[in-house]
Amino acid sequence: MARRRRSRYHRLDVKASPYLYVLPFFLLFGVFGAFPLIYTAWVSFFDWDFLAETHQWIGLDNYWRLFSDYTFWNAVLNTAQILVLSMVPQLLLALLLAYALNQRLRSPRFWQMSALLPNITSVVAVTIIFGQLFGRDYGMINWFLGLFELGKIDWQAGQASSQIAIATMIVWRWTGYTALIYLAAMQAVPKDLYAAASLDGATSFQQFRMITVPAIRPTIVFTVIISTIAGMQVLAEPLLFGGGSISGGSDRQFQTLSLYLYEVGFNRWEFGYASAASWLMFALIVIAASINYLFLGRIRRH
Repeated sequence: MARRRRSRYHRLDVKASPYLYVLPFFLLFGVFGAFPLIYTAWVSFFDWDFLAETHQWIGLDNYWRLFSDYTFWNAVLNTAQILVLSMVPQLLLALLLAYALNQRLRSPRFWQMSALLPNITSVVAVTIIFGQLFGRDYGMINWFLGLFELGKIDWQAGQASSQIAIATMIVWRWTGYTALIYLAAMQAVPKDLYAAASLDGATSFQQFRMITVPAIRPTIVFTVIISTIAGMQVLAEPLLFGGGSISGGSDRQFQTLSLYLYEVGFNRWEFGYASAASWLMFALIVIAASINYLFLGRIRRH
């Protein structure tokens, strides 16, 4: 009888334990992830003024209004441009940095930790430093350009210049982090492949191009998708670069989607309209990530 009871408990433990282990995650996700998402969708169908006591049901009016909102689409365009300007150099530099860190170096842990330092630095400190570097009158970048008589650039005033400055901050912060992800993937590539390529007379660049890159393509796809999702939600860099202004410059030249949502929700108190914008932003992120996944997945198969 005791043996049968222990056997029953054992089977119950084997079946139930995995679900109990993952239950805390789903509870936290339900409270802090799923519920806010569903509630935001519900609020988006209302004319929801934070200061009003009653909220009027307006259906899809907030969404129709968004499609004709120039400021929203300007923020979408700015976000997409900053995403491209930051993601492409970041991933290319991370790939080259990972390849360099994968060589036989003295004190490899020191160099790996050094690559991670920009990522663990406070974003406020990073933005303040880069704000000084891109200063119009006394910035080091303009001083360097002056050596070649290229003139001073008001980095915050122009659309292209401000977005390049913001993208530079993002590249500096995240290149080392991405490089360590690539490095982990590179160290999993079998060494026999490189040994065989060396016997065949392949150069280091040829080994990198023909062995390393194809072997870590799934990791590259992963970093592209993650970078796309993060880039579509960029907030701190443009906010601090503009001195705390949520408008993204005098002409909204670097206002991103996150800044636009903050302006609508916590400056104009239009929670219904901000909720609709956040859901449309969510849809754009899903579309961008899906396009990257399909495009890169096709490349990976060839």
